[in-house]
Amino acid sequence: MTDKFNHECGIFGIYGHREAANLTYLGLYALQHRGQESCGIVASDGVKLNAHLRPGLVADVFRNPAVFSSLPGHSAIGHVRYSTTGESGVKNCQPILVSYSRGSLGVAHNGNLVNAFELRKNLEKQGSIFSSSTDTEVIIHLLARDQTESLLERIRNVAGVIKGAYCLVMLTESRLIAVRDPNGFHPLVLGKLGNAFVVASETCALDLIEATYVREIAPGEVLEISERGLRSFELPVKGEPSPCIFEFIYFARPDSNVFGRQVYSVRQELGRQLAMECPVEADVIIPVPDSGTASAIGFAEQSGIPFQLGLMRNHYVGRTFIEPTQSIRHFGVKIKLNPVREIIEGKRVVLVDDSIVRGTTSRKIVKMVRQAGASEVHMRISSPPTSFPCFYGIDTPNRKELISSSHSVNEINNYITSDTLGYLSLDGVRKACRMENIGLSRFCDACFSGHYPVKFPNLETELQLDLF
Repeated sequence: MTDKFNHECGIFGIYGHREAANLTYLGLYALQHRGQESCGIVASDGVKLNAHLRPGLVADVFRNPAVFSSLPGHSAIGHVRYSTTGESGVKNCQPILVSYSRGSLGVAHNGNLVNAFELRKNLEKQGSIFSSSTDTEVIIHLLARDQTESLLERIRNVAGVIKGAYCLVMLTESRLIAVRDPNGFHPLVLGKLGNAFVVASETCALDLIEATYVREIAPGEVLEISERGLRSFELPVKGEPSPCIFEFIYFARPDSNVFGRQVYSVRQELGRQLAMECPVEADVIIPVPDSGTASAIGFAEQSGIPFQLGLMRNHYVGRTFIEPTQSIRHFGVKIKLNPVREIIEGKRVVLVDDSIVRGTTSRKIVKMVRQAGASEVHMRISSPPTSFPCFYGIDTPNRKELISSSHSVNEINNYITSDTLGYLSLDGVRKACRMENIGLSRFCDACFSGHYPVKFPNLETELQLDLF
């Protein structure tokens, strides 16, 4: 479904295992939902870093088993990428591998630097030459130009310059370093597999390789993993932890644990809150698969209305499906979703989804359910209206393309042709996430509220930044 927010990427790293590259491959498989544009692995044999990265899905890029013989060593990092306004060619694949005066360095990045453009222009004026359009390369240039001898100190110095969201895994010949920005916008966790240490965007990657979850990497923490074991350092820049609330609503896999909560249980609670706030008389609750499923179960449990899988998703159609000609473009949603008429016909249907971005897909789904014989179609959304773009590493349209930025709920309801439309309130989302139980005073909810934790240039233009 293209009318969704999309995450930019996922990262993975492992240190101290003889099958480091193979396990990184599996970790990226688990994180594929965070990026389907390209992927790559950089591995260290203790003397040299080697890389394999290409556009495409993990299964395709690493289809040939011989690839792993070119990635020897006991440590590796990996990356899956969703390109946004940056180009999607090989030059923008990650991890980025560079050689410079202090050796070799591999870097994988999840997030977005809000001052990347400004930093890049300054670096170019000073003679830096860029080979990609990624803000990750800005970080690499800043690290290379810093004259401090210690890599850890250079990282701390660069953190004082860059602003925004960043989870980083870095690999040298002899150590792996993980960094999480002071606001902790996106998740980053630490695990252990035997004597090896693992770092990943989500716990589902740990589960796949049977690693044990240890803890979250804290906001503002630098974690060095080497033959000496673990060493933890704090970044000099402070920030109030503001984890992205959309990780719970949509981005993270339901089987992951992020920010101290199980994603599936949070989504069920979102559905329960939604049923309390936006009740409706109906015969059946149907999720918009797959992201609406857990919330629809919670809605059904709270309301007492039966839950049914009334829309079947074709899992063999990728998100990059191209509609071949204008004349059959209206088949786009039907290729991905098909209604079960026996469940829908003659019924008052409640469709539960996680969000409405432009409204185009919701409109098509409502029409499809009506054509399957529904007597009524009520749309319920397990989040508030998304009225503001994200500037911290999520692919969102600019504000004028977000339907809720310029239309009321009644107007959106009329546009998508549902009988009624109800959104969960921001207070309802906060209740479902139970911030007080995990020691948080706030989430980043800027896409709903417009309150951005980290300020950036030219907010008044209301244009989406280049999310590399």
